[in-house]
Amino acid sequence: MACASAGDRPDWADLTKSNDSRNVVGMQTYTANEAKTRFGEFLDRAQREPVRVMRHERVVGVMVSAQDYEAMRLFYANRLQHSLDEAAAVALRAGLTPDALDALLADES
Repeated sequence: MACASAGDRPDWADLTKSNDSRNVVGMQTYTANEAKTRFGEFLDRAQREPVRVMRHERVVGVMVSAQDYEAMRLFYANRLQHSLDEAAAVALRAGLTPDALDALLADES
């Protein structure tokens, strides 16, 4: 799978802003039956761009390439780490030191 340049695909952060995945411009859509019967084509398409799978007029899944999956996983891991770092900084500014936290979490039994 070739990795596309940033301009070829929407940023994953942009894809997560909308709860309605039908608003993603240009995303190919397959019904679950089409994905099953045309699986090779479905996989090939997913290497180039995310592909939605619909069942009963609902989006039930999105197939992405391994590179895109890894990029999404890294994006969310980095976002989580940033949130944790921010929370730790706020707690420290509020006086929650490592020693104070240890005392709060100490087993009293």
